Amino acid sequence: MWLHNQNLSPQRHRDTEKDKVNDWSGYAFLCVSVSLWWILFSSVLTGCGEHKLPSPFKASDVSAQYAKADFQLHEATGKPVSLADYRGKVVALFFGYTHCPQVCPTTLADMAQVMRMLGKDADRVQVLFVTLDPERDTRALLAQYPPAFFPTFKGLSGDSMATAQAAQAFGVTWQKQPNKSGGYDLDHSAGTYLIAPGGKPVLLAPYGQRAELLVQDIRLLLAFK
Repeated sequence: MWLHNQNLSPQRHRDTEKDKVNDWSGYAFLCVSVSLWWILFSSVLTGCGEHKLPSPFKASDVSAQYAKADFQLHEATGKPVSLADYRGKVVALFFGYTHCPQVCPTTLADMAQVMRMLGKDADRVQVLFVTLDPERDTRALLAQYPPAFFPTFKGLSGDSMATAQAAQAFGVTWQKQPNKSGGYDLDHSAGTYLIAPGGKPVLLAPYGQRAELLVQDIRLLLAFK
């Protein structure tokens, strides 16, 4: 499969009250620092269009290419949705298909691990799985497949035109390839978009990104409104 570009168990330990205060203070300082970085970064780009500050994110910042990217699809319930319907949460968005032998189930399993590591912050994250195979991926199937990995995961679909438009908006490519069983597989782009609650910044994490790095980026994005 074309890749654009392990599950890890969270460590458990006992925190003292002092440790908890220090952890929250450090987290708050980090969020404020990232917010200030984004403001300064935007100002520099606006002012001269040439300078670029180091990114605090582990994933690639692709805001310049995809800040206005959107889709018009349907949830498994039939509800029409766009990115605006998920504003207020960090959106983890990726494209695939339910018959995918490796990349898609691996990505879903990795994101499920991320959600567990996020703890209460997981309530502020929405994972969206967009099918590139609407011929086979019915709404009934999409109602079952993503939530099998984590209860809040949602599957989105559209007709062939809506699917192509959504994929094009996010630079996703795919192609049917016949398989030995007489059916077909899809060669498709891999990677997960991480979109801040207000729509920017937009990050692109590569396939196979370590869970703790995804958690770090998501927590930073939660600081953006």
